[in-house]
Amino acid sequence: MNENGGTLTYEYTAAEDQDGMRLDRFLAGELKDQSRSYIQKLIREERVSLNGKTGKASSRIHMDDRISIVLPPLSELEVRPEKMDLDILFEDEDLILINKGKDMVVHPCPGRYSGTLVNGLLYHCKGGLSGINGVLRPGIVHRIDKDTTGVLVVCKTDLAHRSLAEQLKEHSINRRYQAIVYHNFREESGTVEGPIGRDPGNRKRMAVEPRNGKPAVTHYRVISHLNHRFNHIECRLETGRTHQIRVHMASIHHPLLGDTLYGPASPPPGLAVSEGQCLHAALLGFIHPRTGEYVEFHAPLPDYFRDLLKKLE
Repeated sequence: MNENGGTLTYEYTAAEDQDGMRLDRFLAGELKDQSRSYIQKLIREERVSLNGKTGKASSRIHMDDRISIVLPPLSELEVRPEKMDLDILFEDEDLILINKGKDMVVHPCPGRYSGTLVNGLLYHCKGGLSGINGVLRPGIVHRIDKDTTGVLVVCKTDLAHRSLAEQLKEHSINRRYQAIVYHNFREESGTVEGPIGRDPGNRKRMAVEPRNGKPAVTHYRVISHLNHRFNHIECRLETGRTHQIRVHMASIHHPLLGDTLYGPASPPPGLAVSEGQCLHAALLGFIHPRTGEYVEFHAPLPDYFRDLLKKLE
């Protein structure tokens, strides 16, 4: 991805399993936050090229084809405040801590301007969010996946944003997640250390990539063995790579329940997780940017997670 003058350019190379796919379907798979109709609109506007030439929505791609798409910048008017029922864990002049629910995208992107956490925060905070990340991501210093629940910190001042960004860079923020994973662990705790990068065989996925990945470390411990076919675990992140817990757990043969991207295509009968992976950001701890004191915030397990635990006991 390249950024120039507010526009974003994404460049891809088609993989073997994408040979013969329609161009619009390929891009819809790569850019999951954009609708297929929006992608078709960009193709009509000649913002998409296939091997250096203007593509059509129905164009068929082949292995090693080069695809480029240029997304126009968002304007201030397109990111509008929306009244939402936000689950606020804490708020002061610098920070707001949110317990994010399932199926909520954190920030707007081209093709999805409404219904995001940022839209709700702009209404609640009356626009008073850190401006460091611009129009798209005001106040957003880190994010969690759409289908992951739990605690998320948002910065209301630039002072807070710089402080939290530096703590993230230094890996000093305490981030603990809870998950339900397949299979029983032999050891009660352990560490997965493997660099994470884009999966060369499937562009929708990340993977442990020793050559091209970025360093990633996940510590885990077993909370309970449930019925010995699944384990309830806690994960502590040293780094924050895309899909880190999902990738690391799958790499050691313990994919997350409900994660059809890295685990089984469908869960066992009676254990459906309709909104994606069973993963919850349970704890976030850091040095408060203004007071200099360590603070810690907890988000209770959501109902769906507790229901699954009862079924598996």
